[in-house]
Amino acid sequence: MAQSRRVERVASLIRREVSELLIGGIKDERVSQGMVSVTTVEVAGDLQHCKIFVSVFGSEDDRSQAMEGLRSASTFVKGELGRRLKMRRTPEVVFVLDRGIERGTSVLGLLNRLEEERQEKGEPAEASEL
Repeated sequence: MAQSRRVERVASLIRREVSELLIGGIKDERVSQGMVSVTTVEVAGDLQHCKIFVSVFGSEDDRSQAMEGLRSASTFVKGELGRRLKMRRTPEVVFVLDRGIERGTSVLGLLNRLEEERQEKGEPAEASEL
C-alpha cells in the first residue's frame, strides 16, 4: 500500500513540475505553438518509467508539431525532473497525446447539433429533460 501511495505522490509531483516546464522551461517553439497541458501522469511501480499524457489544443498540425517538440525535449525534461525532485533515479519520460478532451468536445458538439435540429423540427423535449 505504501508503494502505491509513493508512486501516486511521484506522479503528482511530476505532473506539477512538467506543467511548470510547459509554461516557461521548454524553449522549443513547436511546444508553445499549441496550448499544451498535462492531463495525467502514469509512473511505473519501480519508478523507472513515466508516461506523461498531454492535451494539445489547436489544429492537427499544431498537435503533431507540439508532440515532436515534446519528444525532442524529453531528455531536458528528465534532467529537470531529476534536479527539481532530487530523486536517486529519475524515470525515463515518454510523452503521449491524450485525445480525451478532444473527443469530449466533439461529442458535445454533436449533442448540441442534434438538439438544434430537434428544435428546428419542433419536436418535444425528451421526458428525461422535463
